[in-house]
Amino acid sequence: MTNLQQSPPADIPPATAARELLRRREARSGLLAFTQYTKPEYETNWHHEALCGYLDRLVSGDITRLMVFMPQRQGKSELVSRRLPAYVFGKNPKASVMGCSYAADLSSRMNRDVQRIIDSSEYLRVFPETRLYGKNVRATAEGSYLRNSDIFEIVDYLGVYRSAGVGGGITGMGFDFGIIDDPVKDPKDAESEVVRESLWEWYTGAFWTRQAPKARILLTMTRWHHDDLAGRLLKLAEEDPSADQWSVLKLPGICEDPTPEYEQRQVGEPLWPARADEKYYASMKANNPRQYESMCQQNPTPREGGMFKLSFLPIVPASPVEATRIRYWDLGGSDSSKADFSVGCLMSRSEEGLFYVEDVKRGQWSPKERNEQMRVTAEADSKKFPDIKTWIEKVPGLAVEVIDNIVRYLAGYSVHTEMAKNDKVTRADPLASQCEANNVKIVKGNWNVSFRDELTAFPHGANDDQVDAASGAFSKLARKREWAIYG
Repeated sequence: MTNLQQSPPADIPPATAARELLRRREARSGLLAFTQYTKPEYETNWHHEALCGYLDRLVSGDITRLMVFMPQRQGKSELVSRRLPAYVFGKNPKASVMGCSYAADLSSRMNRDVQRIIDSSEYLRVFPETRLYGKNVRATAEGSYLRNSDIFEIVDYLGVYRSAGVGGGITGMGFDFGIIDDPVKDPKDAESEVVRESLWEWYTGAFWTRQAPKARILLTMTRWHHDDLAGRLLKLAEEDPSADQWSVLKLPGICEDPTPEYEQRQVGEPLWPARADEKYYASMKANNPRQYESMCQQNPTPREGGMFKLSFLPIVPASPVEATRIRYWDLGGSDSSKADFSVGCLMSRSEEGLFYVEDVKRGQWSPKERNEQMRVTAEADSKKFPDIKTWIEKVPGLAVEVIDNIVRYLAGYSVHTEMAKNDKVTRADPLASQCEANNVKIVKGNWNVSFRDELTAFPHGANDDQVDAASGAFSKLARKREWAIYG
């Protein structure tokens, strides 16, 4: 007989006993009631009800892919990373759950919190069949159930919870429920192209492949960057119907759109005034508008400088066949991870006078690798465009003989060099003017995000090599009179 079926102690008034049994039944049937029963001090707002409604649908299998976007410190992790796994094991003690966050120690803390919930007397009154082993040991000769800060098993059912840091090894693990809560630590990591690419490789190559049939995946995060994990997954879903299709719950700090069925606010109202009111959000917006848009509103936008705006850089499917083309190279100095990138920008000018950025080759290559990349690129370009010219910018950081060696290595192709004149901003200004006039288009390619990010951040961004290469290519195409000299 379960605790729900057992009669309350004789000294409890009948009305109180009836209310207790009702609360237990409700706690077994929904995550919000479960949370309120197992943590009576948990403060709730309408958005917790909305979030739990979506999580209940995830548990039932009504939806299998869910993204949740909402500001920090609004009660999300308590529901997503602590109460949800415990609730899942109560509903299905044979389940396999994997919980991941940006750091392994954070995931381990969440693991221990889930264990404490399952050990609590409140939990046992709701789900008495779900129990953990009583000692913190990994294994014994008698085959005790696993229980530590990385993994624990459900006694008699072998349901299992595993925690791991994003990017860490998860070989041998599998899941029915995969929970990723805050995969990126902060805005600095979100801005890093290397970090974003590493996270994508981990998700697609390690995490996603560990799912069991009919598995559910939950992704909760702050939208620091438009090319983050969520952004890539949503873009993939839009472009390919066979890719995972996601349900999205977006709860901004200040209501901008009251139309979603889960939204209970009017435009301008804060999400949870008891935690963050209009004054708080107004202050954040005044101090750091971009952080306000990403952290509070979940509207990731590229960091825009004063010269290039994202709206100035439209992406088009292709460029005209009949056009004048050049490839312009801005060279990095070494293969150090802290060195500048080497960038080769292929740009064309159509007969109508429009400019198209058609391709960008970019890497932190050693001198030998760089030269080989330039030759392979020149060969591919000349096969596709027989009249194309390659330009190489001379920079103070590279000796004259280095440029001369590159030119000799590219023998057989039309190669020219020039010494950079003026500062970077001055060189970029003509290109920026044409971008603002809608005379520059970006041909769709896998390099688009990095290219547009760098241009919109210029001149305040960490890198400017793609700006230099594009500015150089534009300067050659814009001065049409010079083609008679170099032709």
